[in-house]
Amino acid sequence: MENISNPKETLITLIDIHKNYTRGSETIDVLKGVNLSICKGDFAAFMGPSGSGKTTLLNLLGGLDVPSKGQILIENEDIARMPEKKLTDWRARHVGFIFQLYNLIPVMTAFQNVELPLLLTRLSKKERRRHVETALAIVGLADRMSHYPRQLSGGQEQRVAIARAIVTDPTFLLCDEPTGDLDRKSANEILDLLTRLVNEHEKTVLMVTHDPLAANQAKVRFHLEKGELAHFDGGAA
Repeated sequence: MENISNPKETLITLIDIHKNYTRGSETIDVLKGVNLSICKGDFAAFMGPSGSGKTTLLNLLGGLDVPSKGQILIENEDIARMPEKKLTDWRARHVGFIFQLYNLIPVMTAFQNVELPLLLTRLSKKERRRHVETALAIVGLADRMSHYPRQLSGGQEQRVAIARAIVTDPTFLLCDEPTGDLDRKSANEILDLLTRLVNEHEKTVLMVTHDPLAANQAKVRFHLEKGELAHFDGGAA
């Protein structure tokens, strides 16, 4: 198993993860025996060519899919064997998702978009407002909460999406090409924000990216090649 030299507590352990799909009479092996560990407070980047299994791996970590074989231990609980209802509840509590294309609802304000995950909780309206305002302040958009997505830049839209991802205080964040639709300046600002979430707010961030400059912001980097973890190296200090 690949090991991260890190004295912090292990958050995620993948043991012999396989994922295959059947297409007609053909079986397609997407992940082939992936083993890795992620510690609490890590900023980890996953790189590799298209089709290498990066997004599939992210979906497995987020409980959006289940492996064909192997264990996914999150805080020593195997989510690969959770019943669907329990997995749905677990995902809502523990995972924040950040995507390349923001996925904001255009007819809702920034505040309303960020509040959406909280509508599934038992929080009062006053408590929801406090959580939303805190999340928007963290991403630097406290003065934009009444704006609609069309009134925001791409970088600001992604900040709203990040606020939505952190508003429930999840255990970790999964980022699928979070800077892929942004110019370099906006991309760097988003990467700085993710780094701040790790360093100042003790979040664990797992990011899929094609961008070497984005990957260099991570503390640890993994490379996937044809469904296998080809190598691991340390990232930026």
